[in-house]
Amino acid sequence: MSQITLTFPDGNQKQAEAGITAAEVAADISKSLSKKAISAQVNGQHYDLQWPITEDAQIAINTLQDDAPALELIRHDLAHIMARAVQEIWPDVKVTIGPVRDNGWFYDFDRQDPFTPEDLAGIEKKMREIINARDAVKTEVWPRERAIQYYKDRGEPFKLELIDRIPEGEDLRMYWHGDWQDLCRGPHLVHTGQVPADAFKLTHVAGAYWLGDSSRPMLQRIYGVAFKSKKDLSAWTTMMEEAAKRDHRKLGREMNLFHMQEEAPGQIFWHPNGWTIYTELQDYMRRKQRAGDYVEVNTPQVVNRKLWEASGHWDNYQENMFIVEVDEDHAREKTVNALKPMNCPCHVQVFNQGLKSYRDLPLRMAEFGSCARYEPSGALHGIMRVRGFTQDDAHIFCTEEQIEEETAKFIEFLAGIYADLGFDQWTIKLSTRPEKRIGSEESWDRVEAALGNACKAAGYGYDIQEGEGAFYGPKLEFTLTDAIGREWQCGTLQVDPNLPERLDASFIGRDGDRHRPVMLHRAVLGSFERFIGMLIENYAGKLPLWLAPRQVVVASIVSDADDYVAEVTQALRARGIRAEADTRNEKINYKVREHSLGKVPYIFAIGMKEVEERTVSVRRLGENRTQTQSLDEVLAQLPTEARAPDLA
Repeated sequence: MSQITLTFPDGNQKQAEAGITAAEVAADISKSLSKKAISAQVNGQHYDLQWPITEDAQIAINTLQDDAPALELIRHDLAHIMARAVQEIWPDVKVTIGPVRDNGWFYDFDRQDPFTPEDLAGIEKKMREIINARDAVKTEVWPRERAIQYYKDRGEPFKLELIDRIPEGEDLRMYWHGDWQDLCRGPHLVHTGQVPADAFKLTHVAGAYWLGDSSRPMLQRIYGVAFKSKKDLSAWTTMMEEAAKRDHRKLGREMNLFHMQEEAPGQIFWHPNGWTIYTELQDYMRRKQRAGDYVEVNTPQVVNRKLWEASGHWDNYQENMFIVEVDEDHAREKTVNALKPMNCPCHVQVFNQGLKSYRDLPLRMAEFGSCARYEPSGALHGIMRVRGFTQDDAHIFCTEEQIEEETAKFIEFLAGIYADLGFDQWTIKLSTRPEKRIGSEESWDRVEAALGNACKAAGYGYDIQEGEGAFYGPKLEFTLTDAIGREWQCGTLQVDPNLPERLDASFIGRDGDRHRPVMLHRAVLGSFERFIGMLIENYAGKLPLWLAPRQVVVASIVSDADDYVAEVTQALRARGIRAEADTRNEKINYKVREHSLGKVPYIFAIGMKEVEERTVSVRRLGENRTQTQSLDEVLAQLPTEARAPDLA
């Protein structure tokens, strides 16, 4: 056989026969590595130890100490182990697919009876038996005809359909975990015993249509999570418990912020308290944008299909658009419009009004644009995933030479906002050129370098997401980490020379000729709805004073104090504080509990002593003690404390 060259991470090389497996490579290095090995990286690809290596390659052997590949394999193997456990308990159940996702995996099953919580406990028990058996994991490549006959003999129609979806002429890979077999691309672990038996949990069951098609059979999807250790699983469980306490839907009810109902799926009915948060956040963003030299515009919500066809959205995004047909006067056919799912084509229309010069660039155009996108009902989630939303959207029209400077300015702009809103931990990801793309390699080189240099100039590192850019340009993604360690992808900056070309945007350059601007799509919050949901959960409802919808409740202890309660309330309002009076005939402890549940930052309790001394008894949210202060003192203190961070 022919010889190939294997190059290791330390630069050392080894000559080997073509077809050598990563397992054999590990065994050649050392007996201990052979025992620890779980997979390999071969030319950047995650490689099963059993797969043959047929050409020169960069190679690294993975062990359970390598987090990313280890977790991928643990979770993928557990999907197979769970499916095996289900079929060992219920042999008549049909299996479908089981991919890795988030912190675990899911697998879809066709079973007549619904899975119960008791069933999940039984499946977990059987899974641990399989893990403890340390059954070998084997793989083979089969010709299509053999695989089809195999699944026909076993009555597995879903696997047969999956085979039909694999291109003709492509061999099919089979995996065995013990005697149980599945169609799978891999890679997988060496044996079931490499999966930690105490670091996984089956979480819940949900319905899922086969291949996501509502016209196809409804299946049962079992979800699981898995980690490398029991400690990691325990930490995740604790985080989930804390997340449940912080759920914005629960807090939204307790704080009387919003509601949603069947007549308007995926759309929000904002209550006065919730709308106060919304408008305070929007006013803050408006001030920040003005200070950042943005001009604000407002564009139509219903736009004729001609613009969406010209922009390319009609062909590529129509399934997510709400279509509106109108019988225009004297029209021979209905006019077809769509609610705008994004603002960018409309912003180009504003840019195109009047002649633009290179002196006008960069032009930073912002809009709090109301958009509508169709989301499947199963994907909707409180105010985090909706059909009607408002983007904190902006587009920067500039030259290619201005991309680096504008990106650096945007990163600094975004960093200031995130700090003001309480998010000090965030990361940047640079998505680079995909396989299918337009534009020259030289242009991609320049623009990718510009984004990377801008990050460095702003003082931030970044991770590379190879091939994840749009077909027309690279982008930056900004991911926040909240108070309990969850990550949220919020801000973006996308370089786009394509839309200005499609919509004929141009400016007059120094040379007197027409040139195309580059368009930088950028967002900081993403959407107000989702970001407010994040804020609620990050702060567990205890919002900073400037954002709290009800900043102070002035509560009477006795009815004889009602007049002074009204005086204090009016004095606070006169100084811009959102204050309410509570003079109900209820005990003060009841009032305190109720307003604490509603996450009111300050409760002023007033009895006759406070009336006589012109003081207030102050209780801060989360504190059990009270503090007596003079009315003049709190009237001087609170307006300063309640200022938005950009006004402080």
